[in-house]
Amino acid sequence: MEGKKFRALDLFCGAGGSSMGLYRAGFEVTGVDINFQPEYPFHFIQKDVFELDLEFLKSFDFIWASPPCQAYAWASARYRNRGKKYPDLVDKTRQLLMRTGRPFVIENVCTAPIRKDLLLCGRMFNLRVIKHRCFEIHGFSVPQPDHPRCRGLVKEGVCFTVAGHGGDSKSYRLVDWQKAMGIDWITDRKMLAEAIPPAYSEYIGRFIINLLRGGLR
Repeated sequence: MEGKKFRALDLFCGAGGSSMGLYRAGFEVTGVDINFQPEYPFHFIQKDVFELDLEFLKSFDFIWASPPCQAYAWASARYRNRGKKYPDLVDKTRQLLMRTGRPFVIENVCTAPIRKDLLLCGRMFNLRVIKHRCFEIHGFSVPQPDHPRCRGLVKEGVCFTVAGHGGDSKSYRLVDWQKAMGIDWITDRKMLAEAIPPAYSEYIGRFIINLLRGGLR
């Protein structure tokens, strides 16, 4: 299995934050999103995730999914309270991926209805971004890293909040956001805010790569 190139599918891929981490971990990556993503750096398919053929999904060794988070994120709570509806796709995604028999990860905000198998923060990877994300992991496990102090670091000017208008961040410059996230190819600020640092998926991806090389399948 040592020479095999394993294939990862990134669903709801956006501009490719998760995809880049999986690529750095050693995967050949394909991304799928319902919206065209001109800055996506790998092979891209524009399609509704739920219209993908099951055999196509099964053709990949590992599947990553980041369903839209607006139905659960605190940042959109005021709009939900005013009656705005957002797609609630976590369980639908989970049910789809369970049918593949492949190892998979669902990534989302920590208020999403997912099992919290892992919590990652930019400070765990010496990044200057405070962006907590949780991960529901199927088919393998990943150790939980220690969580360095992150409270107050945005107000202190040490870190950035890469979301909306930056919250208490001392800078709203695109270049500062890119450096904080470890992302240099995304120039659309909205897509950058929706991405996760590639370090997160690279960390997870290295564990699943090692398991696949050991004959997980």
